[in-house]
Amino acid sequence: MNKIEAIIRPHKLEELRAALEEIGITGMTVTEVRGFGRQKGHHELYRGREYTINFLPKIKVEVIVKSDQCEKVVDAIRSAVNTGQVGDGKIFIYNLADAVRIRTGERAEEAL
Repeated sequence: MNKIEAIIRPHKLEELRAALEEIGITGMTVTEVRGFGRQKGHHELYRGREYTINFLPKIKVEVIVKSDQCEKVVDAIRSAVNTGQVGDGKIFIYNLADAVRIRTGERAEEAL
């Protein structure tokens, strides 16, 4: 099993959800986060004054999949959220030792 975390632009969430649904992924966890990378924030004008925004709003999407689905999911994420500009985000892939469905006690891939 793998856990895939993707940090993406907020306006790309619906496109990502649709792309994952299209390949059969039925569950995900979404968190609103703030951060920066190479983008280093940006400047905005508000009422004639310039402000520096260091932490940009992003969305973190977490998906748990069977190991054989991992590359398919990563490709779907890249296709759905890529704009070709700095700030598109990152994808992180983790190996999972186990998972447990609380309601039934099912373990590992059965819990997914």
